[in-house]
Amino acid sequence: MSVRISRQHWEGLIAELDLARRQRHLVTYRALLERLQLPSPAMQTLTAALEHLAALDARAEQPLRSSLVISQGASRLPRTGFFECAERLGRFSGPSDGVAAASWHAAEVVRVFEFVYPEPAKPEP
Repeated sequence: MSVRISRQHWEGLIAELDLARRQRHLVTYRALLERLQLPSPAMQTLTAALEHLAALDARAEQPLRSSLVISQGASRLPRTGFFECAERLGRFSGPSDGVAAASWHAAEVVRVFEFVYPEPAKPEP
């Protein structure tokens, strides 16, 4: 199934992650879904967008901004799919739960907080 995100929702996602980065905090999947008001299937759209962003960041050799999005649960980690995506991109290796995943994720979050991302290109008026 192919999932698409509108330019408005994509720009909203980038803005929310940039705000979280500048404020040095993490955001839950649920909070993002509520703020972005994505159409159904909202979680699938958000997941696809976060994986696409991770691929763009990896290609640009930047820290993965999608690491700022976490589950509400006690683990305070992203969902398993994030780690699978990071593994496909050659950024992470190992089980998606446990100490290695938590340690890698914490280090990646610090890298995101400290990195200055280039401004996205603005469309011509």
